[in-house]
Amino acid sequence: MEALILEPSLYTVKAILILDNDGDRLFAKYYYDTYPSIKEQKAFEKNIFNKTHWTDSEIALLEGLTVVYKSSIDLYFYVICSSCENELMLMAVLNCLFDSLSQTLRKNVEKRALLENMEGLFLAVDEIVDGGVILESDPQQVIHWVALRGEDVPLTEQTVSQVLQSAKEQIKWSLLW
Repeated sequence: MEALILEPSLYTVKAILILDNDGDRLFAKYYYDTYPSIKEQKAFEKNIFNKTHWTDSEIALLEGLTVVYKSSIDLYFYVICSSCENELMLMAVLNCLFDSLSQTLRKNVEKRALLENMEGLFLAVDEIVDGGVILESDPQQVIHWVALRGEDVPLTEQTVSQVLQSAKEQIKWSLLW
């Protein structure tokens, strides 16, 4: 019997999920067509939630995939990859995502706070993983880049509070000079 030799690849992350305490999707980013339809994705998410929401462990094998996960108050965070990937590397991705959000949300990592700051979540995930390739595992770097990208929002896409804050800053600086 010939051994299967897998070529090393940078494309390690299959998906990143955040589910609420009922197993409903708050955020999902799939990097491959393992589950091409929304129906298949939601069935997979329910399956993961049913297998993991009552355990204290941090890793599971499900449908030939390795799932590392963490819970916080009413959220469940998941990073999914193939079963041949390094679990420690995936835990670094999971911890980076969680710690970045924890600092962004001022240690208030719960559903309501996350829903109010979804743009920060999208930016953080994009800084950590791109197309399945892990780019960053340091939460301080992620927070730094998210803050920089958040400042570059065009005026037409800013919220009223962002526009007012920007105007206050400009007035403050004009008065100081």
